[in-house]
Amino acid sequence: MTARTTSVRTNGTSDSAREIPEATVARLPVYLRALTSLAEAGTRTCSSEDLAGAAGVNSAKLRKDLSYLGSYGTRGVGYDVDYLRYQIAREIGVTQDWPVVIVGIGNLGHALANYSGFRSRGFRVVALLDADPERHDEVVAGVDVRPFDDLEGIVTEQGVAIGVIATPAAAAQDVADRMVACGITSILNFAPSVLSVPPGVDVRKVDLSIELQILAYHEQRKAQTA
Repeated sequence: MTARTTSVRTNGTSDSAREIPEATVARLPVYLRALTSLAEAGTRTCSSEDLAGAAGVNSAKLRKDLSYLGSYGTRGVGYDVDYLRYQIAREIGVTQDWPVVIVGIGNLGHALANYSGFRSRGFRVVALLDADPERHDEVVAGVDVRPFDDLEGIVTEQGVAIGVIATPAAAAQDVADRMVACGITSILNFAPSVLSVPPGVDVRKVDLSIELQILAYHEQRKAQTA
C-alpha cells in the first residue's frame, strides 16, 4: 500500500510543536511561490488579503495555514515578505540543497532535467539514469546519462533521498523497488501507475493525463450549461 503523510510536525523545539495538516503542507509551496513573485516585484510587506490573492486562496484559509508555523504577521502592517518567505522555505526544507536523481530519460525525463526551477527551489539533479544503453552517451543539461545499475552507488555517494520516476508505467514499480532498497525515502512519480512502497516512504504522483481529463470534464459541463 502506498505510504501517505497525513501531517507534518513543525520545526519548533517546544513540546507543544503542532502538526501541520497535509492540505496545509500542499499549499505552503504555493505561498512560497507567491511570496517569491512579490519579492521580485519589489514588495517588502503585504497583507493577508494580498498574499491570499497572489496564491489563489481565501485570506481566512491562508491565515489558518500560517498559524501552524507561528505568528509572523503584524496587525496593521501585514507580513514581511522576505522573512515569511524564509520561514516557509525553512519549514518545507528548501533552505538546504537536496540532491535528486531522475530515472527515465525519454522526452519527459529530458524536460525535467532541463527544468531550471529545480535549482532555484533547493533541488540539485545529481544524476540522470536510464536502462537503455543507447542513451548513455547523452548529456542533458550538463549531466551525463548513466546506466540505471549505477543507482545504488550514486545514492550512497551523493546522499540522495529523493528520486524522480519518469519511465513507462511497466518499469515504474521495479524502479521504485530499487530506489527504496538503496535508501531513497521520497519518490516523485510521473509514470501512469500506482506504486506500492513500504511505510516510511512518501510518494507524490503527477499524472498529466488525469489533470487534462479533469479539465475536459469542466469544459464539458460548461458546454452543457451554456
